[in-house]
Amino acid sequence: MMSRSLFSVIAILMTILISTVAVAQSAFSPAIIVNDRAVSFYEIEQRALLLAIMNAPGDVRKLAREQLLEDRLKLEAAEISGVQPSEDGLQAGLVQFAQRANVKPEEILKALAAEGVDEQTIRAFIYAGIAWSGVTQTRFGSRVQITEKEIDRAIAANSGAGGVRVLLSEIVIPVTPQTQEQVMGLASQLSEITTYIDFEAAARTYSASSTKDQGGKIDWMSITNLPPELRPLISALGRAEVSDPVQLPNAVALFQMRGIQETGKRPTAYSAIDYAMVYLPGGRTADNLAEAGAIRDKFDRCDDLYGYALEKPLGTLARETKSPGEIPRDIALELAKLDDNEASTNLTTANNQALVYLMLCGRTAKLDEELSREDVAAALRRQRLESFANSYLEQLRAEAIIVEN
Repeated sequence: MMSRSLFSVIAILMTILISTVAVAQSAFSPAIIVNDRAVSFYEIEQRALLLAIMNAPGDVRKLAREQLLEDRLKLEAAEISGVQPSEDGLQAGLVQFAQRANVKPEEILKALAAEGVDEQTIRAFIYAGIAWSGVTQTRFGSRVQITEKEIDRAIAANSGAGGVRVLLSEIVIPVTPQTQEQVMGLASQLSEITTYIDFEAAARTYSASSTKDQGGKIDWMSITNLPPELRPLISALGRAEVSDPVQLPNAVALFQMRGIQETGKRPTAYSAIDYAMVYLPGGRTADNLAEAGAIRDKFDRCDDLYGYALEKPLGTLARETKSPGEIPRDIALELAKLDDNEASTNLTTANNQALVYLMLCGRTAKLDEELSREDVAAALRRQRLESFANSYLEQLRAEAIIVEN
């Protein structure tokens, strides 16, 4: 009996050992080979987990495979170019990554570890990004020469010279301190969209703006209606290109360029914008939206809103007159879509405590408006480098030997 029992125990242990070895071999065996550089199944699972935590859109496992394949191409290009990120550079990248969630690096690593993401996974993610940035600068930096005429044209577009107006689409994603990291991860993924169809689908899925049902589409607007700090970013976009994520007080926004047009006349630049806000406690509820509709139907001008506020608690109505650069970005972006005495109900205060009925009262014209040539040049340079980098990556992929299991 002892002999049979011992044999049974040994058999069970052998089964467990064989199963464990098989799993280990399966997890760490190559899923993809890119020019003799392997990507393991384990790396794919880890990257997919990281992307899921970052709330990346679509099939995170498929996206993980794609990213890791491209990472191998980027790292090989970095080695050929002699680019090797230092430990200090990697640590700085980790600090920047953690800042997206307003936490310290050790806190982000601890939080990710609690979700099953190894520290090496996040370090590899950051390392590849830094290495590729170095390759881009090394290979194309000297080729990106922004001329004074190009800067002049961009400034003309931003200042309204020549009558430039833009046709944009938007995605506006609400954010809280608890969701900051996930939303920024999602926004970073959405910024890589290259087609109108994909952007429209993403807007319908993720955007909280009233334009979501139209795929994020905004009507034509003068570029001078946009907040001054966003104009270089928007003017540098080519058709179908998507901006980097734009941080708003309670949201993150992305913009896609659908069209740009010269109207033949110079639109007015503004020194001040007058606007009013009615706060409806309780956030975006059906009752508050109905109340906002009633306000719109009854009151045609900002001055009329004082009558509405007479019987309401103190602080229900606020009216501001500020220069374009002083207005919070989320409010400025909504005002950019409005004509005088038009209103928006797209905004809420922090944590959805109140729905904001925002009305544009008027804009005060000014004769001249200067933009920073350095900011314009930096935006143009960034866009051109990104275009070179994307083309080079496509070339590397076309020339690579890739075997997928």
